[in-house]
Amino acid sequence: MRLSRWLMALAALTMIAAAADPADRLSNPAQEARAKALFQEFRCVECQNESIDDSEAPVAHDLRQAVRREVAAGASDQQVRDFLVQRYGEFILLKPRFSLGNAALWLSPFLVVLGGVVVLVIRARRPAGTSLTEAELTAEEESRVGALKDV
Repeated sequence: MRLSRWLMALAALTMIAAAADPADRLSNPAQEARAKALFQEFRCVECQNESIDDSEAPVAHDLRQAVRREVAAGASDQQVRDFLVQRYGEFILLKPRFSLGNAALWLSPFLVVLGGVVVLVIRARRPAGTSLTEAELTAEEESRVGALKDV
């Protein structure tokens, strides 16, 4: 039992060491810190629920390297964001930017529910036994119906 716990702890330490490969890091500590902060802003396109900093997927590693390359080249944080959004779309951002399209996407469920409430209120206020399709017949229509009943 103790041996299995020891092996699990050793495996966990090995994974941590592999995830933080020093060869992948930037030589400038300030640039590496900027890159690490940016990693938290981008979604792993494979995992979809993790940042590229938290993900172990190969594509997340590639994205971390792309961010590091951009930071090392002197790009600002906004330029790095724009680069990845241009390449992968706004889906890559864990916190999407405000736009009319995003607002419509987030507000549409509330509008549908509000529309349903309006329909229910209108139907509740209408007197019982009436329908929107029922209409009174004109005198001419009444005579035609009477003629059809006689046939």
